[in-house]
Amino acid sequence: MSAGVVVTGGGGGIGAALARRFAADGARVVVADLDGDRAAEIAAEVGGTAFAGDVASESGVTDLITAARRTLGEIDIYCANAGVAPFGGANADDDSWALAWDVNVMAHVRAARALLPPWLERGKGHFIATVSAAGLLTSLGSAPYSVTKHGALAFAEWLSATYRHRGITVQAICPQGVRTAMLEETGERGKLLMGASAIEPDQVVDALFTAIAENRFLVLPHEEVAGYYALRATETDRWLGGMNKLQRKMEQLPDDS
Repeated sequence: MSAGVVVTGGGGGIGAALARRFAADGARVVVADLDGDRAAEIAAEVGGTAFAGDVASESGVTDLITAARRTLGEIDIYCANAGVAPFGGANADDDSWALAWDVNVMAHVRAARALLPPWLERGKGHFIATVSAAGLLTSLGSAPYSVTKHGALAFAEWLSATYRHRGITVQAICPQGVRTAMLEETGERGKLLMGASAIEPDQVVDALFTAIAENRFLVLPHEEVAGYYALRATETDRWLGGMNKLQRKMEQLPDDS
């Protein structure tokens, strides 16, 4: 039987690209998105099943996994792809921080909580987290995004370290800029930081499938991120100085960009 795959945030961007690729590979796909119309559109395109709901909440995650199991029989691969990137630093309001925490971190935790028991019982399961290079480095302009993406990476690492000997495969996708609606919403500041190196969602999925074939945890669609990550660890002050230089360039842009 072909694999049963769930993709959250599947209505566009990386999520839609994941749904298309898994379906092309013969998988049965459940496309989940807060925007039910977009979920239905992609599901129809790939011959899958749509789920409209908010996977940030515990009840939303429970409803999704229950519905997916009803459709698929069992979930073989779960793509925790949905994400948000609210603007702001320490001054961002509590609601923005709470939303980022729920979508970018707790949605992964809540899904794993439901997925792990049957996966561990059968000795097989695959959890794919769309994280971001921000989880390895940082994200100027959005403290909630940067902090929660660090959290998403930490949780994926913990899952892999804890359960890989029991048949659980975990992968973390960590691209820089990707040409999606989220990148467009960052305006001129996003273009300064990521625009020149931005890639298409399909290129992210290409990198994931290569990593799957090579059984690698870390998926780096932008290979240069590995060097930045090493520099961050070994020459932290130099790296922070370089990031601060970018910050100063951002501050020279018009406020309404």
